[in-house]
Amino acid sequence: MAEIRKDAVKWINNPTDLAGPEVKVGDKAPADWQVTGNDMKPISGADMAGKKRIVITVPSVDTPVCDTEVRRFNQSATDVPGVEILVASMDLPFAQKRWCGAAGVDKVKTASDYKDRTFGTAWGVLAPANGLMARAVFVIGEDDVVKHAEYCEDIVNEPDYDAALAAARAL
Repeated sequence: MAEIRKDAVKWINNPTDLAGPEVKVGDKAPADWQVTGNDMKPISGADMAGKKRIVITVPSVDTPVCDTEVRRFNQSATDVPGVEILVASMDLPFAQKRWCGAAGVDKVKTASDYKDRTFGTAWGVLAPANGLMARAVFVIGEDDVVKHAEYCEDIVNEPDYDAALAAARAL
C-alpha cells in the first residue's frame, strides 16, 4: 500500500490526500511505473530514463484548466529543444488522442495511467478519493534527477509555467 499524504493539495478548495511520496528537487525521478500512450503502446519509467524531460500530471485534459495547461506546454515545447514533454492523466488513451487532435496538440506526448495506476502513485499525485491525478509539473535532467517540482496548491490553479520552462531550458 502506498504512503498517503494527508491533505497534500486541495481539490476545488477541499483538502485532498495524495498517494505516494512527495517528489522533491534533488530526488531521483521515479522509474517504477508504466502508462499507456494514446497509441495504446506502453511507456515506462525505463523508457524515459536518461532523457531531459518535463513530466506533467493533470486531472483530465477535457477540463478547462487542464486544456489550457497542456496547450500552453505544447506551444512552449519549441522553447525547450531536446526536452521531451509527457502529460499523464487518467483519461482513456482514446479520449486523449481525440482531444489532442481536436486541440492541435502535437508536440507533447499524452499517456494514461488508467490500467495500473503505478504512475500516479510513483510520482505522488494520485488522489484516491477522486480516482484522478492532482496537477503537478516536474523537470528532470539526463541524470534522472528532479530539477523542478511543483504540486499545485489546488487543482484549479495553473502551474508556474515560467519556473518550469526556465528549469527545462537550464538542462
